[in-house]
Amino acid sequence: MYFYRYMNKIIISNSKYGLGNDISEEDAMQEEGIIYYLTENEPGKFNRAWCLSHTSFFDFTKEDISLLTMPNAKYGNELPQWLIEKIECRQIMWINTQYPNWQHILEEKHRDKWRINIVGLGDVGGILLTGLRLMGGDVIEKIGIYDIDSNKVDRWLMEAGQILYPDENSIQPEVVYTDKDSLFDCDMFVFAVSAGVPPLSNSQSDVRMAQYEANSKIISEYAKLARQGKFKGIFAVVSDPVDLLCKKAFIESNINSNGQMDYEGLGPDQIRGYGLGVMRARAAYHAKKMGLGHSFEKYGRAYGPHGKGLVIADNIKCYDNNTSIMLTGKALNSNMEVRNVGFKPYIAPALSSGALSILATIRGQWHYSAVYLGGTYFGCRNRLNESGTELERLNMPDDLIERIKESYNSLGGM
Repeated sequence: MYFYRYMNKIIISNSKYGLGNDISEEDAMQEEGIIYYLTENEPGKFNRAWCLSHTSFFDFTKEDISLLTMPNAKYGNELPQWLIEKIECRQIMWINTQYPNWQHILEEKHRDKWRINIVGLGDVGGILLTGLRLMGGDVIEKIGIYDIDSNKVDRWLMEAGQILYPDENSIQPEVVYTDKDSLFDCDMFVFAVSAGVPPLSNSQSDVRMAQYEANSKIISEYAKLARQGKFKGIFAVVSDPVDLLCKKAFIESNINSNGQMDYEGLGPDQIRGYGLGVMRARAAYHAKKMGLGHSFEKYGRAYGPHGKGLVIADNIKCYDNNTSIMLTGKALNSNMEVRNVGFKPYIAPALSSGALSILATIRGQWHYSAVYLGGTYFGCRNRLNESGTELERLNMPDDLIERIKESYNSLGGM
């Protein structure tokens, strides 16, 4: 293994890199913070960065849903104890140097409070903003808002600005207007544009897919702006369908003026989709009505997209396939149940998938979001550590793995 000090960071690798300033293993061991493991894997088929949460990350050869399960084989017997301890403390970041802009990761600085910019102040965007204003004072410094309709901006500057705790000592993030040219002067950009939402009279079951054509054109524009601005923060997608829009944003931001994929835009690890949180919440709602509330809230899981292909697991400790499929169906139908009583179902998605999950991301807490996994943005339970995204890895029964695999393969083919 090789050890370096580069850009004032401790770097380790199994292959020789011409970084200069080689150091000894003893010097590397003195680092109390994050260290960086460099490797080379094909861009597009592998992510740009992960939290190295298991010794198997040192030599894994394929990036797919196997990263959601616990490895069967034992790894790491040959690793020094200090590296194993670093892994256990989540203090190693895995970096794929085949992405030309991999060094940008080394430039990232710890944020005490985040600056968030939201584009799109429709039903979802407005409620999302409300949630962040109410609950984000501990981790958000400022929320910038933008919409092509200036009246919506004016409305939400007033409405959100007038949400105030009665306690004068409470801290709430300031809400300000941001123009289009400044949208990527932030730590997290939130895409909440909702175009092409079917009217209540539309009986289409997968409403989110009806929005893809319109929303994909809009997100392409912002993805290109992120590339132009060399944006280094998180590009959060709340609009439907989140998983496919994440992939669209990744592709469009990495196409150069000659129409070629050069991977000089957004890293796949920068883009996250927020749609699965509400599906887990909807399943929990129905599980409670079935008398399974306590066990589901603790042991229930959700995987895949916010719509067709969703996988709900009733209990990862004692999985029941039939109950899980039933809960999946109920979660999927919840959208239409709200529409059938005359309302568009945007409040729970804006809060469960949006505000609450975004805040959990910022706080480094476990939550549900779609992350890049072998070329596909796939929803799962994960958390964002200082060393990168950590996936929850579980021992799963074969029938649950097969359901997840089917969902993953279906998304990958879109």
